[in-house]
Amino acid sequence: MAMRLECMSKTAAVYYEKDAYGTGGSRLLGRQAAGEGFLKGLVKYGVAGSLFCLAKSEQDFKAFCDQINPWAKAPRKVTWLPSNDMPGIAKAGTLYRPDPDISNLAWQRRFHDQRAYSICGVTHTIASKAMQRVIGELLLAPVQPWDAVICTSQAVKRAYEKIFDDWGDYLVQRMGGSPSAPLQLPVIPLGIDCDVFPQDEPAQASRKAVREQLGIGPDDIMVLFVGRLIFYAKAHPVPMYIALERAAQRTGKKIFLVQAGWFENAKEEAAFKKAPPQFAPSVNHIFLDGRQPDVRQHIWAGADMFVSLSDNIQETFGLTPIEAMASGLPLITTEWDGYQESVNHGVEGFKIPTCIPPVGSGLDIAEKYLLDNLNYSMYIAHPCLATMVDMDACTEAFVTLIEQPELRRQMGENGRRRAREVYDWKHVIAAYEQLWEELAEIRATADECFARKPGRDPHPLCADPFNLFAHYSPLQLSAGSQFKSGLSNTPELRKLIHDDWMSNFGNDMRIPDASVDRLMSRLNEGGLLTAEALLADLAQAGLPIPSEAHFYRTLGYLLKFNLIALAEES
Repeated sequence: MAMRLECMSKTAAVYYEKDAYGTGGSRLLGRQAAGEGFLKGLVKYGVAGSLFCLAKSEQDFKAFCDQINPWAKAPRKVTWLPSNDMPGIAKAGTLYRPDPDISNLAWQRRFHDQRAYSICGVTHTIASKAMQRVIGELLLAPVQPWDAVICTSQAVKRAYEKIFDDWGDYLVQRMGGSPSAPLQLPVIPLGIDCDVFPQDEPAQASRKAVREQLGIGPDDIMVLFVGRLIFYAKAHPVPMYIALERAAQRTGKKIFLVQAGWFENAKEEAAFKKAPPQFAPSVNHIFLDGRQPDVRQHIWAGADMFVSLSDNIQETFGLTPIEAMASGLPLITTEWDGYQESVNHGVEGFKIPTCIPPVGSGLDIAEKYLLDNLNYSMYIAHPCLATMVDMDACTEAFVTLIEQPELRRQMGENGRRRAREVYDWKHVIAAYEQLWEELAEIRATADECFARKPGRDPHPLCADPFNLFAHYSPLQLSAGSQFKSGLSNTPELRKLIHDDWMSNFGNDMRIPDASVDRLMSRLNEGGLLTAEALLADLAQAGLPIPSEAHFYRTLGYLLKFNLIALAEES
């Protein structure tokens, strides 16, 4: 029994929306690749005997089951939890959402029991004003010490702390007090499935096939970039082109730059394809559609090295360098965002220095973005164009790896080992499960924050309408309210009201028809009955009453059409 409880504390109900966990669409985003990888890793390596899926519909739940079935090593019970199934989430122990937008989930939980379960989100990009507001709302939402938002890198965690500090300082100035978000901010990296990348003889066979297909000779150098081909949201390509051209001139080697990805639009595609012959005429340039599964799986094996000079503020982690490491490729990456932590300079590859303008240099950009005079793409493009990537250092890194095949091999092996030991999903899922277990322990012992006060709504800005607008009416039903049969209580009129769409609207938010029939029957016997007596009678008869709220809404509904009538309270 103890083992069963331990396993249950290591699981979570997965908040499922297909777009967040799939890579089969026309647009392939990092968060989708990460979401799909997480789900596959959870199914393959999770220790719990059951899986829970929080989905809005049975159709979504079926899509979840269809997606995970090919990954399951053994049969496992999978349970669908509708979005309002609080007891079901409590059974799972933790609700996992594939982004940091957990504030509404915390508010929803506050309508019931804040200690019932933990909520766990994960961060991807944090550059947009919408996402920064999501983070800022965590200072206002009733998150608890047993909740968490996973940061995929220390760079992400520092950004959270900066937002909390700045927004919290404003809230202190505005309202006083000391606002805080008591939730956890653990650092757990994104993961990959190392086994899907060819190794040993299969890798050699793939290498030969890829290079033959692309017309790359055995002694030629193939440099690989994988990712979205978009200058402001991934990596501006021109510094890479210029550095690679210099390396080609210095080494005299025949170099191929293969860029496997996809373009945001035709204008950017034209710009990406126009620039290479201008900035790197000595280099052979190949563009491939990185959304194709065959390309995504095999292109790595053909390369001699991987490059990603990320220079944009919307990047937080970067999966492709990890995939390159799993493929045994040496890396040339920027010293930027999460890349700072995933690559060890001189071990798995080279980190290229970056430099940005001083604090205060982007206030006008932020103001224009706030007022929608800049869209998100333009907002992140301006900092990109003001971020230096050290072209001299990049050139030296290219030259070193081009001229030293043994170093390429050694760095590639170092990277392969690091990918397996740190970033394989079997280790990352174990870290998730350890976190969920720790959250359960905190939930069992820590004090509750922001406890509900009697008479106060769970969410002050999404109030019970019969509370917020109670003053609209001079009368309010209570347990002592007395009722009698109304003048409209005839079989013919009851049927007309029941069959009229607009009059029967909201039937599912009242007590069932059988319970209504019982209530009307008691009042038809004559005399007066209080709300309390009617409620007790229904309970004694064993008839369904979803809640007292359903019961009182039903009384109000019957009063509306004069099927019952109010009498003076005794």
